Amino acid sequence: MIQTIATIELPVDEQLVLEKNRLEPQRKNGKEKRISLVTGIHGDELLGMYVLYEIQRRIQKEPEKLTGILDIYPAINPLGIDSISRGLPQSDIDMNHIFPGNQNGNLTEYMASQLIDDMIGSDLCIDVHASDIFLKEIVQVRMQKRDEAKLLSYARMANADLVWISASATVKEATLAHTLNMMGVPTLAIEAGSGMRIDRDYGNQIVEGILYILKQEGIWKGETQEVRVPDVAYAEDVAYANANASGVFMPAVDIGDWVCKGQQIGEIVNALKGTVEEIIAAPCDGKIITVRQYPIVYHGALMYRILRTKRS
Repeated sequence: MIQTIATIELPVDEQLVLEKNRLEPQRKNGKEKRISLVTGIHGDELLGMYVLYEIQRRIQKEPEKLTGILDIYPAINPLGIDSISRGLPQSDIDMNHIFPGNQNGNLTEYMASQLIDDMIGSDLCIDVHASDIFLKEIVQVRMQKRDEAKLLSYARMANADLVWISASATVKEATLAHTLNMMGVPTLAIEAGSGMRIDRDYGNQIVEGILYILKQEGIWKGETQEVRVPDVAYAEDVAYANANASGVFMPAVDIGDWVCKGQQIGEIVNALKGTVEEIIAAPCDGKIITVRQYPIVYHGALMYRILRTKRS
């Protein structure tokens, strides 16, 4: 059932309408769990739209197996999606930096406050992101250290390759995930792939994880696959390779590849001079979890993240 969360008047007699789709069991007893699935906070992150479509498609094939309430929020920044921009058009405000919003604030703050009001009361929320156009990420769940106790068990069921736990930077304050966790709604932030692209392999991996969580939470009785066991990393477990020159980045390894300390993993070249400006070497043994996608780089740009670990 399509439900309207908020309607906002725009210039030139237009309206911004925030909507969700609520899937409910055929027979209800009033005690059903409710899980919210969210994506589209950033207009250039499209992977989550495929994930939420595919989950609905599978559930709608066997609606009798749904025993709880599923709220689907596929595009909570519709203006950003329509204009192919990460933030809100014109102002370029990052919506994921203003939660919980303000009922009496500007358009973005009002949207955020209406969304929070609608999601409060969920037993669990899963917020699906992609990376931006510059980076490609392995399938991962990100969380703050203070939320580890309540979120890690969910994260281990998400079919992710990595659970990244940080004291601060990986899930910032004023994000949807941070705000809902502070308000008592356990919320996972899942990230994978790159911006402006839909990688079906990554999407299907996330779909299987979410369906597995739904089954474990008792709101889905359909078949699910066994999920992979993720690596669990803290801030000190992740190494970075940044550019020390400007030019065109030519990667030599990809997501999921294993590298050894000192191994050449890429180079930065000068197309005018026909020269190599920098050879990028792995700072440690480990597995590539992030790789630069956009080839034009400047000094300091992030090239790779590497999970410090030896191959078993």
